[in-house]
Amino acid sequence: MKQTLAQKLVARAAGRNWVTPGEIVTCKVDLAMIHDSGGPRRLKPMLERLGAKVWDPSKVVLITDHYVPAYDEESRKIIRLTRDWVREAGIENFHDEQGICHVVLPERGHLRPGMFAVGGDSHSPTGGAFAAYMFGVGATEMLGVLVTGEIWLKVPQTIAMEFDGAFAPGVSAKDAILFLIGRFGLDGGQYQALEYRGAAIRALPMQERMTLCNMAAELGAQTGLIASDGETQAFLQLKNPETWDSDDDAPVLAHHRFNADELAPQVAAPHSPANTGPVTEFADVKPRLAYIGACTGAKLEDLRMAARVLKGRKSVIRLLVAPASLRDQNVAKDEGTLQILLEAGAELLPNGCGLCAGYGEHLLPENMVAISSTARNFKGRMGAASSQVYLASPYTVAATAVTGQICDPRGLLQ
Repeated sequence: MKQTLAQKLVARAAGRNWVTPGEIVTCKVDLAMIHDSGGPRRLKPMLERLGAKVWDPSKVVLITDHYVPAYDEESRKIIRLTRDWVREAGIENFHDEQGICHVVLPERGHLRPGMFAVGGDSHSPTGGAFAAYMFGVGATEMLGVLVTGEIWLKVPQTIAMEFDGAFAPGVSAKDAILFLIGRFGLDGGQYQALEYRGAAIRALPMQERMTLCNMAAELGAQTGLIASDGETQAFLQLKNPETWDSDDDAPVLAHHRFNADELAPQVAAPHSPANTGPVTEFADVKPRLAYIGACTGAKLEDLRMAARVLKGRKSVIRLLVAPASLRDQNVAKDEGTLQILLEAGAELLPNGCGLCAGYGEHLLPENMVAISSTARNFKGRMGAASSQVYLASPYTVAATAVTGQICDPRGLLQ
């Protein structure tokens, strides 16, 4: 029986040889990821009411990223509670103030192809870039996972998104996913499994693949997946890994094909990632702030994109940069990428969700027009409800910073 990658991953977790889309199965969880916002402060009271303990502390990864650095009494209380619970529950894998969970999780070696994982955050499909079935759950579902180590699942159908050819210099995974969201809408994934395929996808570095799978959430999918290959093996430093891929001709719900060569840089207008069009449609927009941050837009590869545009230039508007992880920031510093950003006038912010999650001291003021590399631009998410946020790739955000208006980054690349 021909099986898609999603079916194979779910079947393994369910202890089955194969599964059929639409059936309900119970899956054993290989890893549960939680963070300071939706983690202990919500889960600890519920566990105590049940008189229950974590089923296997070695399979839980906890990362502080939403309320760091703590700057008021509420955030300090949340972080204290988080650190105390780690000791009480015996959590072995705790990454404190190291960056955003979706980036820290794979960089610290917690993911590998074939795994079945859940995360207490809507952008948990990021794990699918590593051929792991990973999706986001709420606190109540996470409680069930922490107590039993299992979760039920309706076996998804697969929607294949295939990009042939190659993305042009200055066009990135962020442009590809914004294009798809604009084309199919916020519910285009139908809460199924998206599988990204094609030569253009295979040519992407691992962190670019993470961007595609991360924003499967904005496309309304349960998860995003990319088959494992040599790039996966190299990033995770795996020896003799098992290959996970869809069978040829495995039935899918839909198979959409695109020519990557024809894709232009994309921009999403306020207040939805679905308000997307080619960058040239927004040439009259003049933001007053540019933000390179979040799990979607400030990984090492993202910082490198921005640096290619910013090298030897100065930002003419305020430019904020919040590297997605401390490790990525240190690599960017060692290789000179960070220095290019700073010389261009960037203000360096802490490694965390920050502005993207509506937290911290840099929230957008009234009537601010900004361009951002984040995943969402919903009204009021990043500050005042009157602010307007345009979404774009790090290339386009950087190009806008140095020209003062939204523009095509391809003419500025060095």
